[in-house]
Amino acid sequence: MDIREMVERISQKIASKGKTPDKKKIETKLRRLIEEFGVHANEAERTVLNELAKEYSLSSITAKSSDMKEIGSLLPGEWVTIEGKVVSLSTPPTPAIAQAGILADPSGAIRFVVWSRAGTPPLTEGSWYRIESAVVDEYRGSPSLSIHTGTTIAPSDQDIPIIPEIKKISELKPGIGNLRAKMIQEWEPSHPRMLQVGLLGDESGTIKFTIWKDSGKEPLELDKVYSIYYAQVDEFGGRLGLNLTGAMYVPEEMEIVVRSGETVSGALVHIAPGSGLVKRCPVDGCNRVLSRQNYCPVHEIQSTFRYDLRIKGVLDSGTKTYNLLISRPVVEQMTGMSLEAAVELAENNPLGMDEVFFKMRDLVQGRYFICRGSEMEDRVLVKECTPLAYDTRNLADLLNRAGGAP
Repeated sequence: MDIREMVERISQKIASKGKTPDKKKIETKLRRLIEEFGVHANEAERTVLNELAKEYSLSSITAKSSDMKEIGSLLPGEWVTIEGKVVSLSTPPTPAIAQAGILADPSGAIRFVVWSRAGTPPLTEGSWYRIESAVVDEYRGSPSLSIHTGTTIAPSDQDIPIIPEIKKISELKPGIGNLRAKMIQEWEPSHPRMLQVGLLGDESGTIKFTIWKDSGKEPLELDKVYSIYYAQVDEFGGRLGLNLTGAMYVPEEMEIVVRSGETVSGALVHIAPGSGLVKRCPVDGCNRVLSRQNYCPVHEIQSTFRYDLRIKGVLDSGTKTYNLLISRPVVEQMTGMSLEAAVELAENNPLGMDEVFFKMRDLVQGRYFICRGSEMEDRVLVKECTPLAYDTRNLADLLNRAGGAP
């Protein structure tokens, strides 16, 4: 929200009718509504514009835009009139929002929200509507259509075929995107409302995806290819991510060769606590690692659990260190120890799960590997790890670094 931009928009509308508005007065009214009374920015702008229209006896002035615009051309800050089809509805994240979903036309698609205060009849998925005097906001780096009390909605008799344009992952940008990709990794959810979080990939690259728990949503299957329509592409810290909660995804009988991600090589110099045999929460969609007392940070004490293997380690290339997270299939390959063997070792040894940790640490720590995977934040999520032959030059480099040699 930029109050100065709002002041300019209001001033221009008034000036276009031959009047000279007081910009300082407009700004004061806007700040009072937004900052003191907590009025939504769009509603505050509409209110101030209507007040000035009455003050200057401008019966024809309105916040509406009579010019029809294509959805694919919408930009934040615009007041617009569009015709679009409701292609998806999702559960509103807050009671302040009556409806949330995605509108589309042949030019593109956009996320929309209907504010509860708008009092408009509910929109129906699969139907076309003419929407006048809506405002385009920005949400997580992408345009979002806001339907407020000044918006008018009417059913439309449009029935234009909409064919979503499939794009490569590398071509996605903030907004709504369509892609065909393979589900290559599933991660531990970081929030109890998450149904699934993981990684999708295609020939051009990889991208993180999230599905929040919503009516009728199903998780994706590992190693399966999907055509995904109307996914929300968000931007966080310069990285793109997909929210599939309101998207449609269709399994495909085909194969995609995913472009390899980060490749790192060096010595595995540290195996962190929490590696080896771990217990995971059995609650559907959770999958968090339990404490020694079978405590889940979200679902508390669990009477049952499932075992898993993982390694959290640090790999030193000689010039840079990498944090690695290695999942069960790769751990079994690196150590030669299966999950069943690890469970048997823990259950028949006084040290229990610690014995598995010590044995795995002895098997891999200090050895050289080339690891391939996807980089996420400050960690490489490893999907393949191959032992490297002993190289005296690499060892010398590491010893020099440890001893502080120049």
